[in-house]
Amino acid sequence: MASVTFKHITKKFGDFTALDDLNIDIIDKEFLVLVGPSGCGKTTALRCLAGLEEVSDGEVLIGDKVVNDIPPKDRDIAMVFQSYALYPHMSVYDNMAFGLKLRHIPKDEIERRVEESAKTLGIEHLLKRKPRELSGGQRQRVAVGRAIVREPKVFLFDEPLSNLDAKLRVQTRAEISKLHHRLQTTFIYVTHDQTEAMTMASRIAVMNKGILQQLDTPQTLYDKPNNQFVAGFIGSPAMNFFPAKLKKEDSTLFADCGAFSVKIPDEKFSTYAPHAGKEVIFGIRPEDVHNPEYVPVGIHAAPVEAKVEVTELMGNEIFLYLVSGASYIARVDPRTRFTFGQHVQVMFNMDNFHIFDPSVDKENPIAIR
Repeated sequence: MASVTFKHITKKFGDFTALDDLNIDIIDKEFLVLVGPSGCGKTTALRCLAGLEEVSDGEVLIGDKVVNDIPPKDRDIAMVFQSYALYPHMSVYDNMAFGLKLRHIPKDEIERRVEESAKTLGIEHLLKRKPRELSGGQRQRVAVGRAIVREPKVFLFDEPLSNLDAKLRVQTRAEISKLHHRLQTTFIYVTHDQTEAMTMASRIAVMNKGILQQLDTPQTLYDKPNNQFVAGFIGSPAMNFFPAKLKKEDSTLFADCGAFSVKIPDEKFSTYAPHAGKEVIFGIRPEDVHNPEYVPVGIHAAPVEAKVEVTELMGNEIFLYLVSGASYIARVDPRTRFTFGQHVQVMFNMDNFHIFDPSVDKENPIAIR
């Protein structure tokens, strides 16, 4: 078992900076997820840790040992790739045992490890089959099993579920989480899917353009995003954003979004009053926009007039695509009977709104707290 540290890691490809001064301390036995859009640097970070890419600056540590100059095979890590990378001419057993044979592990020890790993993953009945005889989910389990048999200090997963269908992704996601609890080993997992990140991680590192945006628990990222990028990336559907201006009238503060204005609750007045008169970004999540008939008890609800553009019945909820000056999404009670083109009133939960200040960084405004 081992901790992992990215210490001021920079990685350049010519003039392009893929990682810019990345600093992450990953605790022993932690399940850390690197998440972000394509090209954000998450896979590059994983490859630098694995030794598949040479860092331009900084240090990678596994435990207390700097591994920059240590070959990949000697870093005591195992990696599961997006493509299963199985040998098509070998059986499942031989695919799982191949790396151990190269290390001249005794035959009886190889058998023990393969059989234990296969049992853990529920593929013991597939050991004699070839990869072409397996489903996508079974192939992915074999790829994971091949990593498990090595009994490494650190497991690396590079978008391992992206080739699976939606139902199988959910199932395999749960299996990987259970596997982490059983093995009690450090897991580092790369994905662009924030749902995977939220459901699996003990902590999430949100990245964009090679820069770490925020590192925290899933719930903290959801409740207290540091900036507009994190707020928009974490949560599905994404947070709604409105250009706004904070207006102060005596001891009352409003977020004026042009087509509508909502009152800031009195208990939050002192937080936002110093920014009165500023142009800001007002953010609210779809789940905090309610049908007036089904507003939760005890919240500060602000009415907003809207026009319905699209309704999507999801069974347990309805997605409403609304327009109130700008377009946005609401997740409302499934009993809602709003229809296309209807002018309606919705209620914003003003206990859970967010305000972002673009004065420092227009591209990625920071949260005001």
